[in-house]
Amino acid sequence: MMKYLFGGAGLITISLALTLVNRESVSTPIASATTVVKLTTDSIYNRHVTELYQSAHLAESGLTESVFEKAVTGFYNLKKAGQLAAHKDILTIADFDQNSTKKRLWIIDLDKKKLLLNTWVAHGQRSGNDKATRFSNTNDSFQSSIGFYLTAEVYRGQHGKSLRLDGMDEGFNSNARKRSIVVHGADYVSQGTINALGRLGRSQGCPAVAPELANQVINSIEGGTVLFINVSDPYYTSRYLNTHVAAMFAANDIAIPPHTNLPDNPLTI
Repeated sequence: MMKYLFGGAGLITISLALTLVNRESVSTPIASATTVVKLTTDSIYNRHVTELYQSAHLAESGLTESVFEKAVTGFYNLKKAGQLAAHKDILTIADFDQNSTKKRLWIIDLDKKKLLLNTWVAHGQRSGNDKATRFSNTNDSFQSSIGFYLTAEVYRGQHGKSLRLDGMDEGFNSNARKRSIVVHGADYVSQGTINALGRLGRSQGCPAVAPELANQVINSIEGGTVLFINVSDPYYTSRYLNTHVAAMFAANDIAIPPHTNLPDNPLTI
């Protein structure tokens, strides 16, 4: 009789143990398959810049993403400051880190994410031969000036249709208007000059373009758009290279990816 009692007790004990195991397995949460990506406003902005760069196929045309990012950051800073023309998101980049024989001028429609033109652009006579290495903000220096510019009014001068520029970086290009640094066409910007001299012709400091493209360039960028002349100069600084300000202002152009964990109101300007 006792062995039956102990046998029954053993069955009850095993049954209770199984019940507890089942309850434990039910109460243990199952790991979620959804990964929450924690991104900051600045990192989302970096994705945005990369997406613009790739959509416009700028790598294929020879523009580096690092130079493009500097130019776009300046564009958004200037736009936030109310300096740009409304509804005209055109950005022009001249990369003077590249030799003059390269097509180192890009005109980009940021709204349409499209490259409008890639062509040659000249630097100043005293800035260097094929490669620009010296820069100045001084009158009669015959050197190029680096940094951010705003395009201004069109006029007709000795080079025909020309476009005035206002330098936005104090100490680097702020004397552009006084120096008559303008966009204009010039015969020395051509494949023929490159073939004859091994380099492009040089200006008195103006970002000169091929004469047959001057009208197209000027019509595309005139009236309050950004021109950025890039040089890897350790002494160059600009108030318009604030990435966080650019990221905050660019919020309306940025599509927030799904499953993104952001702080409260991260994109409020």
